This record gives sequence, C-alpha cells and structure tokens, in this order.
Amino acid sequence: MTGKAVARRARFGTALIVVAAVMSGCSGDGKGEPAWTAGSSPTESATPAGTPSASAAGTTPGASATGTESAPPGATASAWKVFSDSAKNVSFELPQDWIAQSVTPDQGTLPGALKIEVKDANGNYLATLQTGLTSPSAVPCAEADRKPYVVVSSVPVDLPHREGEGLIAPHVVFRVIQGYRFFGSYGITNVVGGSDGRACALQNIVRGPEGKGDVSFGDLTALKTFATDEKVAPAKAFDTLDLAAKYVNEGSEFANVQRMLMSLKIKS
Repeated sequence: MTGKAVARRARFGTALIVVAAVMSGCSGDGKGEPAWTAGSSPTESATPAGTPSASAAGTTPGASATGTESAPPGATASAWKVFSDSAKNVSFELPQDWIAQSVTPDQGTLPGALKIEVKDANGNYLATLQTGLTSPSAVPCAEADRKPYVVVSSVPVDLPHREGEGLIAPHVVFRVIQGYRFFGSYGITNVVGGSDGRACALQNIVRGPEGKGDVSFGDLTALKTFATDEKVAPAKAFDTLDLAAKYVNEGSEFANVQRMLMSLKIKS
C-alpha cells in the first residue's frame, strides 16, 4: 500500500471518529445516528421526532388541503401540502412552496408506473418518486472496487415491500460513500448496501411486493463514487464526514426532505 493510500485510510478513520462524536447525544429523530450498516440489522434505528401530517394546500396540481399544522421538530417549513396522483395510488407531503410535477415514466417500467419530480421554490431539483420499476440485475462488484460507506441517518418507514435475502424493513436513509470526496445521497431503501461497510453502489430502492414493481424516492436511485471529471449533482459532495453529518443535523433542506420521504404512502 502506498503512503498516500495509508494517509487516506487514516483520514477516513479519523473522520469516522469525528462523526461518531458529532452524532453522540442526538435525539431520536433519525439525524446523525448511524442505525444500521451493511451486514447488520436495523435494531438501533431512530424514531422520527413527529408523525408527518398533511397541511395547507398550494397550487401544485394534485395537491389537496387537509388543514394546517406546524412542522414537527427538525422540519423548518411552516406550511405543508399533500401531493397525490390522479388515481390516489401514492401521496406524500411537501412544503407549500415546493413543486411536485408528474412526468413521463421511464421506458421499461410496469403499466401504471408513476414518475414525480420534486423541486424547491426556486426550481432546484430535490427528489424523484418512481413506482413500477423493474428490479435491476445484479452488477458484478470486484473487491478492489468496493468503497467504504457510512449510514449517517436511518429512520424506519412503513411501505409495502418484499422480503428475502439481502432485504430489510424499509428505511429513509442518508448515506455517504468515500471516493476522492465523500459523496452523499438520501432516499428510501430496503436493500442492504454491502458487506463489512463497503460497496460499489448503494441503492435507494424499496423492492415492492411481487407483481407491484420497485419504488424509488430520493435524489438518486443509486449512489456510487464519481470520477474527478464526472458530474456529481444531484448527489452531495463533502470534503469530510463531519460536514456530511452537519448537513443532516443542522441543515433545513435535509430536515424537510426527510419529512417528505417519511410521509410517502403507497396503496397496496
């Protein structure tokens, strides 16, 4: 191993210690508390600070009003609305000034599949909800290509899902994988990332019940490391794991996104 590789591993280990220190003493709101990692069970998952509930409707097509309510601790938006598709198969909450728009589903999805893009008030992309996805084939992952990753936030979410080898109960997660920077992504998943805290890619997908298709709701359907000449967005990029933890623990964007993802309802 070269001196540079040793130094990178040392920095990664140090960063893990820093993140652990930042995470200690956090309340059970799913922030900054790595509840499960690849190869382990989510027995220490945090409990969300509040149950998402619907509030004021906006002008987004498909949004419906059910009254107003203050956001729970963590989420900073003061007014929320509910988006649902025309058939009422899916619904979720989002801040009143965010935009949810139905777009054409990708080719290869199941009949009746949905694709809904979410942007903030300034039109900046935040997440995509996709239903009716076909399960991707397993991609070979050579040992040399597996990268260390950390689950910075993990909160259980109640969604229809498939059970089986390599699958767990669905969670809303924020995970970081190490490349030339620390790349982060949020989404829903019930797919174990990889063994021993290392993976080639981390899937933001919930395997749906047989015949229903898979579901993705997050900024990416899969998080991987990027080359220096690749476009990173919409994944997040951090210089340290400490900064990734601060994004989760202190930033309003993640707090609101987490509530939105937690509120997802899918008709069985």
